[in-house]
This record gives sequence, structure tokens and C-alpha cells, in this order.
Amino acid sequence: MASNHPEPTDPSGRLVQSHRGYDPRVVAFYFLIAALLLVLVGGLGYRQLFRSDIYHARERMQNQRRVLLPGPRGNIYDREGRVLVTNRARYAVVLYLDELQGDFRKETIRIRKNYRATGDHDIPSLGQIEQIARVSVVQQYLDQVNAILGRDEKVDAGDLRRHFGRELLLPYTLIPDLSAENFARLTERLPVVSPLRIYASSARAYPYGSAASHVLGYVGIDEDVDVEDFPGEDLTTFKMKGFVGRDGLEKNFDAVLQGEPGGSIFRVDPAGYEVKPPLEERQPRQGRSLTTSLDIDLQQVAEQGLGDQTGAAVALDVATGEVLVMASKPDYDLNAFSPRLMPDTVADIERRGAWTNLAVGGLFAPGSTFKTIVSIAGMKRGISPETFKVDCEGSLKVGNRIFRCDNGLGHHGDIALREALGESCDVYFYAFGQETTPEAMAAQAREMHLERATGIELPNEKRGTIPDPAWKEKTKGEKWFPGDTANMSIGQGDVLVTPLQMACLAASLARNELSTQPTLLHDPNRPRQHTESIPLTPEQRAALVEGMEACTNTTYPDDTASLLTTIAAYRIPGVRIAGKTGTAQVHGKGDVAWFICFAPIEHPQIAMAVAVEGDNPNEGFGGAQHAAPIAAQVMKKYFEKKARAAAASAPAVTLAR
Repeated sequence: MASNHPEPTDPSGRLVQSHRGYDPRVVAFYFLIAALLLVLVGGLGYRQLFRSDIYHARERMQNQRRVLLPGPRGNIYDREGRVLVTNRARYAVVLYLDELQGDFRKETIRIRKNYRATGDHDIPSLGQIEQIARVSVVQQYLDQVNAILGRDEKVDAGDLRRHFGRELLLPYTLIPDLSAENFARLTERLPVVSPLRIYASSARAYPYGSAASHVLGYVGIDEDVDVEDFPGEDLTTFKMKGFVGRDGLEKNFDAVLQGEPGGSIFRVDPAGYEVKPPLEERQPRQGRSLTTSLDIDLQQVAEQGLGDQTGAAVALDVATGEVLVMASKPDYDLNAFSPRLMPDTVADIERRGAWTNLAVGGLFAPGSTFKTIVSIAGMKRGISPETFKVDCEGSLKVGNRIFRCDNGLGHHGDIALREALGESCDVYFYAFGQETTPEAMAAQAREMHLERATGIELPNEKRGTIPDPAWKEKTKGEKWFPGDTANMSIGQGDVLVTPLQMACLAASLARNELSTQPTLLHDPNRPRQHTESIPLTPEQRAALVEGMEACTNTTYPDDTASLLTTIAAYRIPGVRIAGKTGTAQVHGKGDVAWFICFAPIEHPQIAMAVAVEGDNPNEGFGGAQHAAPIAAQVMKKYFEKKARAAAASAPAVTLAR
């Protein structure tokens, strides 16, 4: 069939080969190119529109650094507003390494040239040369300080290398703690514009040295400074070292005293040096202050009274339970802990056994001070303080053992409860304890909280030990004997208490209540404590208090605290004192001398407990001679201050003309 479309010809009439207007393979290639371009554009668009935040964050993490600075800790005051713990300015010589980049480069080039000039083929690597250059440059600046101070300090190459690797944005410390003299000399002679600077920080300061050291506690280095609500948590962060409480009030109230850290965010160049000014900055703020219940005047009197002896003294405000005095010896100078504790100081404290706060962590047999508990327990069981009498001939057979009256007098004769308390007759209480029973004595001691920790705001407080037959069977797997009852009745055997517990007991006896909650925080509006009353009749209460008063004015001075009323240095005019001495014998060790008391008897204001350890066994160490005088000095100071305050507040008298 003939075609309707003739073949194309050229002008000469020859046939010309025809081509289609497109090639399918070429078109497919175009589509492939277009698809690839679309994918590329889509990918770029996706990264720009949806992934830009991620890449910006990565860039930010690479180019920005965060520096945190600790805030100063809050102050600690005594009840009258006197500073017990504060912050002192601490000055260090530091070098800002970011200002030395040019010096480091020049020194690196110089050192490499020197190596090459020697023809040495064993040339260190560039990284090693850079480290050598850094030490060289830093030593040059340290030599400037040495020249001013007359010192010969050397750069620690390892320490400098670690600083470059971990803390480049922080100033490098050349001399950590300047004396006042060296600070003045450097301030006067260092160039105004220099990478060498005097860096000011704070360290703890203790105006009263070792006073109340166990109560106040100490701080240690805190390398984990952190700040809330400050941006840049995802950034590489450098932290200046702060302080954290390690013992005493510094530890228990660390959250209160701890300052609020500040911080800065910097850009950094490719080498890691900061680019100023900071992108964001927040100044550190000082922590809150703490007002303690301590009276530093009374505290110092107690510590002077203890002297070089081992022991503790605690005084309480009877009404509120606030601790006026908490002294423990041996102690340590808190300024030796600031800014850091040195190994030789640690060794000295350990050698003297000075770490423990004996007021809350020392457990001692209470000796005859425990007779107050025994008296209450016996009278509650119906033993009459008037008619129950014992003829003390110096010893008493209990079971198969002879128990002696350790009063130094041989015998007391026929006496009742008042005289037995006043003259501290052991024979009387051996018999009284047998009649009372160990279960009743233990129950009374526990009811007055001698077996539990007081809950004072201090770490490492110990609880007491109050034995009875069930306790001995459970703890030792042994049977209870009448001799155990005799020992318990005079505060010996397995009975153990802390001086703070005994001070609380004295305050409870003063208020005629079962327990006292002590506190180391002062509140001028603190209400009077009130707990359940001791269930004694007025006559029984009178016998107990009169017996304790007799202890301070009895005619038998060798084993009582009569020095409080017979020696002028200890006498407090117009103040009646109820007290009880005690001497606890410790096998193989020196005796423990005790004295507990409260005053004035009519309206008790202050209660005390003092415990002092003797150095040698059988040295005649007793509460009357070694513990009572310390309490007497503290109470005398207390009432002198009360009298001065009353006189100062009294209205002036105007004489009529």
C-alpha cells in the first residue's frame, strides 16, 4: 500500500534520512538527573529546615564553654550575734593562659629552630615541643613573681599539662595562698597590664580558733560545684573548686550555708582559648547565715576549765533546751583546716585522739550521777525516802560478793535518801537498787531517754546503753546476777551514756519532766519545752532535789561538790544549786569524773553535765575535784552575765534635787 507521505528529498532530488524528534534513552537520563537534583535539594532543605537546630547545637558545643564559680558560704554566729565562722579573703597568683597564645607560638618556633640548628636528627614531635614551650613561657612569668618575693618556685610540667588538657579556660595557679605581706608586695610591683594576676577567692576563717571546733565542724574541697537554672548544661564545663561541709554544723547545715554558684559562658577559638567578653554571666551569691544557741563566753570558760584533760562539758537552757555550751577535749584549731588540711595536721589530731566530739560521741559509765534515776525509780515503786534507811558500815554483801562504799570515809552510818544522795553513799544505793529491781531502774532510764540519741543537729551522735536481765541475755548470752543490780544502782557495769544525754537529764530534772530535746539553733522566740511530768509526789520531789542540793553544801566535802558553796572562787551569791557528783571506774583505765547540776533551784535556768577522764588507774580521780569546778566556773560566768544584762536594762534612777 502506497504511503500518503512522500520521502523527503534534498534540492538535487536525493533521498534524505529522517530522525525522530526525541530519543527515549535521553529522556530517561533527564528524568534521572532531575530526580537526583530533587533529592539533593530536598536533602538540603531538610537539613536547613528540620535539622538546623541539631547542627547549631553541635556547633555551639564545639565553640562554647561554660565556667562555674562557687559562691561564698554563709557565716555562723553565736546566740549574741558574734561571728564564730566567716570567710576570709584568700589571694593566689594566677596566670591567664589565653593571653599567652602569641608567646607560646614564638617559643615553639624558637625551640624548633634550636633543635634544627644543632643538626640533631632526634627532634621531638610538634606536640612535645609545644609542651616544652608552655613550661618555658610559664616559668618566665613565675620567675617574675620569684624575683619580687625572693622565692625559687618551679613549674610542675605534669600539672601544667593536665591543666591544658582539662581546665584551659581557668586561670593557672602559680602560688595558691599568699601571706598578707606577699600580697602587698605583689600588688605594688606587678605590672598593671599583665597575664599575671592576683586572684581573690574565699576560705573559711574561725576568729576563736579551736573554740567549739567539734560543734562548728570543718569544710573540705568540693570539686562538683553546680548551679541551678543556668544555661549550658550540655556544654563542656570548667568548675572552680568550692567547699562542702565535712563535719559538725558545717556538714548538717551545708544546704543552708552553701553559697549559690555563678557562671559564665564563653566562645572559644579553635585552640580552645576563650574569646571575651562572655556570652552570658551570673555572679555568685553568698549562702545564708546560721545563728547557733552557743554562748562563746561560756564556751571558752568551759574549754579553759577542761584544759589538756580528756572530757566534755555541756550546758543547756533549761526552758528551751538550747545548747549554751558544748565543749570537747582534746580539740583542734579550725584555722588549720583552711584552705586545706595538711597531712601533718591530720597526724597530730589522730595522735591526740582529737577527732571525736566526746559530748555526743563519747560513751561513759555515769557513776553516781545515775543515782538520780535510781532514786526516781525506787520512789515510784513505793520506797519511802524517809523510812527506807541503811546503816552504812563501809561495805555490803550482795550475793557472794562484797561491795564497798567508795567514799573515802569508811562508813556513813544510818542514813535515808536525802543524806545518801548528798553524801553519795554507795552502800545505801546497793540496797536501794536491790529493792527497786534492775527492770524498774532500766525502765526509768529509758523513759528519760538515756537509751536513745537526742537528735541534736550534729553527725555521729551515739545512743546510750541501759542494761537489764533481758538485755544481758540477748547481748551477752549470760544470766543476770545480784551483783549486776548493785553495779547498775551506782551507774557502773554496762550502763553507758553521753555527756549530752546527762545534760538533758539534768534539764529534765530541773523542769520535773521526763525528757529534754536539745538544739544548737537559737530562736529568741522559742517556746518553753514541756513534756510529761516525772510521776513523783511533792514530798518525793522534795527529797530528790534536797538530796541534790545537799551534794553542793554537805559537811562531807571529800566526795561531794561542796566547793561550790565553800570556796569563794566558785561561790555564786544568792544562787542555790542542785547537783550530783559521780566517779565511774573503768577497768584498766583512769576513772571518769562526773558532775551534773541545775540552778537556781527555785526557777531553774541552766543545766550542766561535765565528764572528765583520768589518765591513770587508781589515781583518786573524782567528780567533786575534777568535774564540779568546771561546771562551777561556767555557771558563775552565766549568772554574772545575767546580772550585768539586768543592770543594763534597769531604768536609770534620777535623784530629786
